[in-house]
Amino acid sequence: MSGMMAAGRSRMFIPLRPRALSQQRTLLAGLAAAFAVTLLCILLLLSSLPAASSPPPRRRHDIDTTSRTARSPPAHCGAMSASLGEFGDMMVSMLPRDLAFTAFVPSPESFRRVLRLRHNDSAAGLKASDDTYAVISRVLGFSAVPLRLRSGDVALRGTARLLDLDSVSGLKVHAWRDVDGALVVNGVRSECVDIVRDETVVHVMAGVLMDAEFERSLSLQN
Repeated sequence: MSGMMAAGRSRMFIPLRPRALSQQRTLLAGLAAAFAVTLLCILLLLSSLPAASSPPPRRRHDIDTTSRTARSPPAHCGAMSASLGEFGDMMVSMLPRDLAFTAFVPSPESFRRVLRLRHNDSAAGLKASDDTYAVISRVLGFSAVPLRLRSGDVALRGTARLLDLDSVSGLKVHAWRDVDGALVVNGVRSECVDIVRDETVVHVMAGVLMDAEFERSLSLQN
C-alpha cells in the first residue's frame, strides 16, 4: 500500500520540475531584456543633452572682471591713460613692472594741494629732488596694494561687506563704490579708474591716502 502511494507521488512531482524551471528562465530573460532597453534609453537621452561648458580658470591674485560704473569718466581721464602727471608717473615707476599691484595715485591737483609738491620742486636742485622722492615713496607705501583690483570688482556700499586690504606699508585700506559708481578708498573718491600700466592697475584719486602720523607731519610743515 505504501509502495503504491510513493509511486503515485513520484508520478505527480516529476513532471512539474521542468515546467517551473522553464517559467523561471523565461521571467529572468524578460527582466534582463527590460533592463537592457531601459539602459539603452538612458544612454540615448544622455548623449542628446548638450555638453556643459566648464568655467574659465582664474589666475591667482589677478582679478580680470571688466569694470563698469554708473557714471561716465571725466574728460581728462583719457589723457591720464597716457600720463599721470610728473609725480604720478614717478610714483608708479617705483613699482616692479612684472608684479601685480593696484596703486591709488593722487591726482596732479592733490599732489599740489595736499602734499605741496609742484613741478619746479623736482628741478630746483639735489635737496629738493631728494625731498620730493622721499615724500612720493612714502605716499606709495600707503597707496599700493599687492594685487590687481579693478573698480568693477569692488561692491557698492550697502550691498556687501566693504573690501578690506593692506597696503605695502601696512595701512588698512577700505574700498567701496558709491551709489553713482565712483570708487571710494578710505573716504577719498576716485577721479579716473582702471588705468593699466604693465601689471599695475592705477586709480587716480582726488586726495592722498596716508596714516595719521604722516598727516601730522604734513600739518607741521605747513
